[in-house]
Amino acid sequence: MATKENNELVIGIDLGTTYSCVAVWRHEHNRVDIIPNDQGNNTTPSCVAFTNYERLIGDAAADQAPINPENTIFDVKRLMGRKYTDSLVQEDKMMWPFKVVAGVDDKPMVVVKYKGEEKKFYAEEISSMILSKMQTIAEAYMGKPVKNAVVTVPAYFNDSQRKATIDAGVIIGLNIVRIINEPTAAAIAYALDKRNDCIGERNILVFDFGGGTFDVSLLTIEGKVFRVKGTAGNSHLGGEDINNRMMKYFVEELRTKNRVEISGNSRALRRLKSACERAKRHLSYAIKTDIEVDGLVRGFDWHASITRAKFEKINIDLFEECVKTVEECLRDAKMNKSRVHDVVLVGGSSRIPKVQQLLQDFFNGKNLCKSINADEAVAYGAAIQAAMLSEGISNVPPLVLKDVTPFSLGVSTKGDIMSVLIPRNNTIPVTKKRSYWTCTDGQLSIKIKVYEGERAKASGNNLLGSFSISIFPPALRGHPFDITFALNENGILSVSAEDKATGNEKKITITNDKGRLSSAEIDRMIQEARQYKSEDEKFIRKANALNDLDRRVYRIRSALNEEKINSKLSSKEKQDINLTICRATEMLDCLNQQDIGAIGECLKELKTILDRIMAL
Repeated sequence: MATKENNELVIGIDLGTTYSCVAVWRHEHNRVDIIPNDQGNNTTPSCVAFTNYERLIGDAAADQAPINPENTIFDVKRLMGRKYTDSLVQEDKMMWPFKVVAGVDDKPMVVVKYKGEEKKFYAEEISSMILSKMQTIAEAYMGKPVKNAVVTVPAYFNDSQRKATIDAGVIIGLNIVRIINEPTAAAIAYALDKRNDCIGERNILVFDFGGGTFDVSLLTIEGKVFRVKGTAGNSHLGGEDINNRMMKYFVEELRTKNRVEISGNSRALRRLKSACERAKRHLSYAIKTDIEVDGLVRGFDWHASITRAKFEKINIDLFEECVKTVEECLRDAKMNKSRVHDVVLVGGSSRIPKVQQLLQDFFNGKNLCKSINADEAVAYGAAIQAAMLSEGISNVPPLVLKDVTPFSLGVSTKGDIMSVLIPRNNTIPVTKKRSYWTCTDGQLSIKIKVYEGERAKASGNNLLGSFSISIFPPALRGHPFDITFALNENGILSVSAEDKATGNEKKITITNDKGRLSSAEIDRMIQEARQYKSEDEKFIRKANALNDLDRRVYRIRSALNEEKINSKLSSKEKQDINLTICRATEMLDCLNQQDIGAIGECLKELKTILDRIMAL
């Protein structure tokens, strides 16, 4: 992670999918100020537009979007750290009026016309323009240059997406001194603003449902220590998906009722989407709303209405997915919902009545905490963290943040088994060491493969990196060595392996520069871990049984090589032992074809033989 430069003031930025917000700690007033933009609004659209004359950012870009949809870029956060071939990128691409193509290394690029020329931009470049706007807003308010910032990201952003966010800052010379998770920032805002006088331990569940991402985090707050107990989420679920659902519904209604086709008309789709977003907001307080778009297409004036009940029916699976994610977070944290003291709503989409109803029902009627501004809470918390990293700032609450890792980290062992050293939702920073042993005689080196993921089968997870450590002189099977994982507060993983006999050591660092999982892949691994749980359990049982089989064959063969034991066995016993060993060897040579029952029977025979030999 970047370090703070020049001992200057650090601001807090909530870089959102649909809206962004900037805040700063004012030590002279002992409070956080949410900084208004040049239009007097506390939030700024995360939107960039290109015209024949200029580039527009924020409100100005959003205002002209209906007449310039092909060159108005929004939702760019959904492209951060992803590949163009990612299925989610392809799905989003179909809903956007602007063009997205594949760039170098399969990175997505947006294509626009700017001053009469075609231009291509990476997602990081567009995000840097939005960050630049937030930086300018802060500088105008503070009356001096601002070069350092704390930026928030969804809790489920992977390392590739976090690195892309840092790169966006680098492009404009904004030093991102720390990246923190959005729900954690919101919890800081809530605890300091509303629970400053609470005594003892308090469990807070932050329900962060924004424009493009959805996160749930469970934190335990005691004094000034904020400890994350569990996190879950979906970095591709938010208000934009709800808008798209409504838009698809009305596109079909226009096709069937009015015989009007607009699916290929980017300007009409953009105007319809804006109308759907307004309708969604109206339905947060009204039970029915009208939608009107004059001159939608070829002079056709369109009018329709939608009820809250219909709106909820269209999106009910998305709303129910939110509650399932809450259950997952509590399950991972090993906490019963009755122990949650406060459920804090953050993000504009958390205002949807059906979402609140489902959440309240899940918590058996508990009142939801709506006392903080859902749009500003994340930036508020980021400003607190920023103040802690600023030099010479007084009266800053001395907070201690303990976050967690969102996925398991481990190595591949014999039989392609994932040996987890740092489990998912483990508090960071953390260091874990575990002893392992070589599998064959005369081994010259040990190959260490580092994985992240939730599958029992190592190759079913994501390979982060690998390295080898040499063994000299070559040792017998069972030679011990240690593997150590160290994960720091910035999410950087260091892995080392040490030969315990010789002290020979080798290590690598898995940095944020590595191209790692896309959000879709993280979600896929978690879903597959559930779907194939029984398959994983069967795989583990079989792999462990085969490893036991291999160990017993090895011990018996070693024992037979000893003259003392060999001389005491009859020819018939030797023949029977060799037949059993041959059968076991055949099982080991045809791993995938063996039945767990047959392996178990062979293990029993080998145990009997081993017991007999050891008794000689």
